[in-house]
Amino acid sequence: MPILDALIGPITSIIDKLIPDKAERDKAKLELLQLQGSQDLAEINARLSAIVAEANSQDPWTSRARPSFLYVMYLLLLWALPMGVLAAFRPDKALAIDQGMNAYLTGLPEPLYALFGTGYLGYTAARQWGKIAGSDK
Repeated sequence: MPILDALIGPITSIIDKLIPDKAERDKAKLELLQLQGSQDLAEINARLSAIVAEANSQDPWTSRARPSFLYVMYLLLLWALPMGVLAAFRPDKALAIDQGMNAYLTGLPEPLYALFGTGYLGYTAARQWGKIAGSDK
């Protein structure tokens, strides 16, 4: 479980920053250590190993798929800036665009959103693991 061993340190430092109460912080770290020995940890390790293998793939379609998807998501988020300007000058047009985009986005299946979250988290974890392991230079 080298991937998770490498992630335990960064996760505990995040816990230190997010939880101000020392007792609660210690409780969260204890639960993390208990998770380390459980079957859940083995499952997470298997998933992360698959993500790392994909990220290190020599196939350009495989290795570029996740970052390309993230760029699309960033573009969707940045779309809010021109929409804000449009709403200031043409609120009716901005509302029509907003309603159309909402109808489209709510029509997407929930597993697609879960896939995005998993991919984003996996990509981030794989990059962090690569930096810790020294393979990302």
